[in-house]
Amino acid sequence: MEIGTYVLVAIVVMVLIFVKMTIVIIPQSETKIIERLGRYYATLKPGINIIIPFIDHAKEIVAMKNGRYVYTNTIDLREQVYDFDRQNVITKDNIQMQINALLYFQIVDPFKAVYEINNLPNAIEKLTQTTLRNIIGEMELDQTLTSRDTINTKLRGVLDDATNKWGIKVNRVELQDITPPQSVLQAMEKQMQAERNKRAAILTSEGNKQSQILQSEGDKAAIINKAEAAKQQAILNAEGEAQARIRKAEAEAIAIGKITEAVGKSTNPANYLLAQKYIQMLNEVASGDKTKTVFLPYESSNLMGSIGGIKELFKGE
Repeated sequence: MEIGTYVLVAIVVMVLIFVKMTIVIIPQSETKIIERLGRYYATLKPGINIIIPFIDHAKEIVAMKNGRYVYTNTIDLREQVYDFDRQNVITKDNIQMQINALLYFQIVDPFKAVYEINNLPNAIEKLTQTTLRNIIGEMELDQTLTSRDTINTKLRGVLDDATNKWGIKVNRVELQDITPPQSVLQAMEKQMQAERNKRAAILTSEGNKQSQILQSEGDKAAIINKAEAAKQQAILNAEGEAQARIRKAEAEAIAIGKITEAVGKSTNPANYLLAQKYIQMLNEVASGDKTKTVFLPYESSNLMGSIGGIKELFKGE
């Protein structure tokens, strides 16, 4: 009776083991490649799958985990990232520097990823390194440091085409670090300092130039304003003198008219005015410096005639 119990327990255990080996549960975003008697049989989908134990088995592949190559029979269909070690590259102008790259890819065809390449992570790493060397070798140092997007685009295009037959989709490639030699860094720093000094000198000279231009324009405007002011002053002075002469002439005309009315038509008013001016001049000469001798050439007959005219004027009054 005890032997029968042991046999029954053994049969139950074997059935459970057989059932466990028959049922394969695949998590979401993962898959397995099943081979039957050494040949490809099926690609398992997420969920519950049934296989034949000891006849069907999952194909093992090489994967990268924690920076190491490991064998596993589960294929991860999610996007993965490979952080490659620094590698030395040489630019077109023979400058050696170190570059660290990140590769984002995704397995889209598990069958090709298993059967078209032996060591997928190693193949991707070596292809990335050689492609990156070729791209950097076609560019000079300055272009390399300022064209990361161009390098990423070219590298992704080449890797995507090359890995297509492996069932891989390269989504993007990023350059983490580009490290030139220390001597090149020092030279670049000196060059940048020289460029800054150059820009500062240019800005200073431009400022001085603009200052001189503004100052000359200000001087020009001041000269023009002074000339305009002098011109307006001269015009106003001339107009004032003209108005004064006109008013004086008008006043003299009025005076002559009054004198004519006073002396009458029988007497010439010009004689009166001439005599008046003459007497006024003699008075000014007489009141001048007594030490000087003044000779006054004149015609006594004209003077006496004027005085006579004044006498007649007084008689008329």
